Amino acid sequence: MRRNFIFLALFGLTTMSLALTGCAATETSTTKVSAETAQMAAADNPHGKGMVVAANSLAVEAGIEALRAGGSAIDAAIAVQVVLGLVEPQSSGIAGGAFLVFYDAKTGKVTAYNGREKAPATIDESLFLGEDGKPLRYFDGIVSGRSTGVPGVIAMLNMVHEDHGKRPWSDNFSSGIQLAEGGFVVSPRMAMLVKIAANYALKNQKAAREYFFTEDGSPIEAGFLRDNKPYAASLRAIAQDYRAMYEGSLAEAIIAAVQEEPRPGLLTLEDMKNYQPQKTNALCSPYRGYVLCGAMPPSSGGVAVQSIMGQLANFDMKDLGPTLKGWHVFAEASAMAYADRDLYVADPDFVDVPTKALLNTDYLKSRAGLISMATNLKNVKAGNPVDFKPGKDATPDVPGTSHFSIVDKWGNVVSMTTTVESLFGSQRMAGGFMLNNQLTDFSFAPRDEAGVLIANRPGPGKRPRSSMAPHVVFDQDGGFAFATGSPGGSSIIAYTAKTMVAMIDWGMSPQEAADLANVISRNGSIRLEEAGLDPETITGLEALGHKVIRSKGEISGIHIIRKNPDGTYEGGADPRREGIAKSE
Repeated sequence: MRRNFIFLALFGLTTMSLALTGCAATETSTTKVSAETAQMAAADNPHGKGMVVAANSLAVEAGIEALRAGGSAIDAAIAVQVVLGLVEPQSSGIAGGAFLVFYDAKTGKVTAYNGREKAPATIDESLFLGEDGKPLRYFDGIVSGRSTGVPGVIAMLNMVHEDHGKRPWSDNFSSGIQLAEGGFVVSPRMAMLVKIAANYALKNQKAAREYFFTEDGSPIEAGFLRDNKPYAASLRAIAQDYRAMYEGSLAEAIIAAVQEEPRPGLLTLEDMKNYQPQKTNALCSPYRGYVLCGAMPPSSGGVAVQSIMGQLANFDMKDLGPTLKGWHVFAEASAMAYADRDLYVADPDFVDVPTKALLNTDYLKSRAGLISMATNLKNVKAGNPVDFKPGKDATPDVPGTSHFSIVDKWGNVVSMTTTVESLFGSQRMAGGFMLNNQLTDFSFAPRDEAGVLIANRPGPGKRPRSSMAPHVVFDQDGGFAFATGSPGGSSIIAYTAKTMVAMIDWGMSPQEAADLANVISRNGSIRLEEAGLDPETITGLEALGHKVIRSKGEISGIHIIRKNPDGTYEGGADPRREGIAKSE
């Protein structure tokens, strides 16, 4: 008990302050483990080897090359991101956004970086309303110019690089430039998704049509050698100065693509020029002596994942195991966390997000107290951690995104989730890369049926709510335990929480945790991977009153790194995508 108290105190907390705030963030811009603990943790890796786990082998190789060249985890992250934007354009890219959690093994600081896109300064809450005053069809919003916010990932990576990079900024772009110039082999997943997107809007814009389709209009296939000279040119410019993304010819190309029909957007060069990423407290909370650290709002992933785990702390999940009872409790806690997240979480620069109240220990204990082992909860609603409620949320969610985890030889850790939002973002290209459709993460309706303002409504300069949930987890002694996260739209929250329960409570390895069936409970139903669960568990959930939706497979892309007792690292890559784990 005393060891856990000391660990929490090292984070600038006492047990009482955690109960009051639900947040392990200090009053500075970082959360901190003691320097002594951090230095001991770094010394525990006698092998001097780092690890990269990401969604594509070419991106992993780029990250490993950066580590071998003396780079830090953030140098490797830059290399991974620019290659993912080339080989996995359906999920992420340099014109998207990201949240990153960084653990500095020398100082013990845990910092959250916010590279979420921002809305143009001239929009208002009617951004996604049609001429009739009603919300647009969701797909019409996605493929319009209105959907694109100011890209944040490059500015964010530059900020983290200034804090923690070891190689020159420009060196981290070399792998991406070489692949773009010489060409890369199109993967089966990318080819499959190009074929799907061909039925939507990917052919509408000339640049995207010429890149993703052959001369006869057929989608490029797996094995096709695809070069991207415009992307190489964009990377060269950004490698010289990250501001090339936000000013000059590249920014002008982005604006031109955004302003194309249909439904031109309002993004301007001034919006691009004024973008600034944010560095904030990591959002941290305890779980069975561990400490879970994630991103702050407007990411809802940190709040919701830690809400689930805070509720589960009131149950013996180890004893329940991955059984009917274990999954029932996980599903009920998830449903309540999603309900709270949907109602309250948005951009804290614009609305009052009660983050501390949502993670208050007593509040989560009261939520957990609603869970019955005999039946499921009916009509789950948000709780009342504070004395105000925004309007009922109407934000759509779609799957997309990519996640990677990196550890370097010094023990520094990156957990980063990155996205262009939907499939190929807005399905518009500029400079050889896809533009995001991130603003469709706002609620299309600004007010609910009662006329009450929705927290996640559009607003000028506002960042839309995200489900991204990168986490770095620390063990009972204050050392790095594992990093985890996933893509998958709002299901990211359930995917990520699953990995924590699997490794902390159920004794699974990173790979076993990634392989484990996904169970997502939200909006009155449970969607689960039928093939990964015992049939009796599924029918048992139905008998408890759950509305079960049997999924043939989820689109998670969980990527985990865990530190072993001997100081080595062990990775887990989600078999549902094309990722791998590789040591330096």
